[in-house]
Amino acid sequence: MQGRYSSLAMAIAVVATVFLAGAATAAEVTLKAVSAFAQGTNFSRNFESFIDRVNATGKGVVQINYIGGGGKVMSPFEVGNAVRTRVIDIGNLPGAFYTNLMPEADALKLTSDAVYEMKANGTFDFLNKLHNDKVNAHLLGRHKAKVPFHLYLTKPIQGMDLKGLKIRVTPIYRAFFASMGASLIRTAPGEVFTALERGVVDGYGWPTQGIFDLGWHEVTKYRVDPGFYAAAVEFLVNKDAWDELNAEQKAVLEAAAKWMEETGDAEDAGINASEIARQEKQGIKTIAFTGADGETYLKRAMETAWEAVKKASPEHGDQLERLLAR
Repeated sequence: MQGRYSSLAMAIAVVATVFLAGAATAAEVTLKAVSAFAQGTNFSRNFESFIDRVNATGKGVVQINYIGGGGKVMSPFEVGNAVRTRVIDIGNLPGAFYTNLMPEADALKLTSDAVYEMKANGTFDFLNKLHNDKVNAHLLGRHKAKVPFHLYLTKPIQGMDLKGLKIRVTPIYRAFFASMGASLIRTAPGEVFTALERGVVDGYGWPTQGIFDLGWHEVTKYRVDPGFYAAAVEFLVNKDAWDELNAEQKAVLEAAAKWMEETGDAEDAGINASEIARQEKQGIKTIAFTGADGETYLKRAMETAWEAVKKASPEHGDQLERLLAR
């Protein structure tokens, strides 16, 4: 009798072990991810490092299937909507690429804070609620917050006058360049080289980093200093997908995002300096506004940006300025 009960107990233990092993395997979740920028280029590399980190630390818990980016998978300007509708689970894209869904995203360029800093001062909760409500997304991370934008040109300018020049824009610097009299043209990043080469546009806005990835250095003659705003790119997770994750899975994603932000921010000062030196070696000349002119240039950049944010979002503009314009 005792032997029979022992055999039964052993059988139950084996079944339980198999069941638990199967449950553990089933618990691993795989999320689909897309970058708005070309795979392997400057504004995708941190995102790709984040994915590698998740896949290394989250085995058996959560994994990310990186589909790609840069227009090969979908238009860069469709990534935000793809996150919203859960065509994908995670997107790497700047606020300027989803202002059609959340006009307030235009204000994200006006702070250089990382997510962990936003969490410390209460800004994150406010921004995340906006993303929840308007994009059906959770704001997980951001990178390149320490990288400024510049105006790049094929022709020289005298003073802060862009009249007669056609400048390629995104919502990031539309109001600023318009205030200097530019004619504004919007194209996807993949079309900019040809537009510059053919004279369809005379310049563009872009961060300190990245023009060599895209080949734009070959058709760029001038960079205008000082740099302005922050070229931050956000990680958005579909809110339904985020809510379905358990605490352990969320912790893996949050830890990888925090690691990416901290390592990326530490590296960006050196990358910025290296890119400036590389541009100079390429023969790209600097048009620099210094002293009072530099202050006027930066003041105009900020004032036009906040005016545009408040016009697009009368409900939240003032609150955003209080939180982000520190």
